[in-house]
Amino acid sequence: MIHHIIRLISVLILSGSLTVCSDGAKLRPLDAGATIIAFGDSLTYGTGTSRNKAYPAILETLTGYNVINAGVPGEITRDGLARLPGLIKKYHPALIIICHGGNDILRKLDHSNTRDNIQQMIDLARKENSDVVLVGVPEFGLFLSPLPIYQSLADENHVPIANNILPDILGNNALKSDHIHPNTRGYQLLADSIITLLQTSGAIKQPKHKI
Repeated sequence: MIHHIIRLISVLILSGSLTVCSDGAKLRPLDAGATIIAFGDSLTYGTGTSRNKAYPAILETLTGYNVINAGVPGEITRDGLARLPGLIKKYHPALIIICHGGNDILRKLDHSNTRDNIQQMIDLARKENSDVVLVGVPEFGLFLSPLPIYQSLADENHVPIANNILPDILGNNALKSDHIHPNTRGYQLLADSIITLLQTSGAIKQPKHKI
């Protein structure tokens, strides 16, 4: 009981960090049986926990949708952009959750190139009639804050964004496995926040399952 109360309080606090782009971007309601691609690097793959406790697996359990974990640890956005078309062709997703760019940031790659690569990911998704959600990745350092390119991309493309949840998780030692990855509890909170964003944007009504 105490564990569930603590989790509820944490979700409420961190949900306050969840941001939808300024124009109230909306998504089409997901049909029953829809496929979601969770696309990214180690933050999507689930480094720091087991695969069945990574955020895509939790998202699938809670929503009942087919969620593909398309996270590749260590990948930069240039390589992710090259990989995305094959995934879209294979799975025909109704929704793609893009959480990419962390390795670009760690390697101090040009932010304008990172931004352009993510923009092309959004363009590829929309060309194939897939909706998009963005998850902002922080600049790793003493003070974690979302890299500005994510909010800019969300505003310009009118897509929902969870921009502050990762900075808040990675700024809390109790929620991370190392300085750049959440732990099991952190990934649970990330999944909870993405579900809240999907509800707010109209993609889902409410989670179909509880864990």
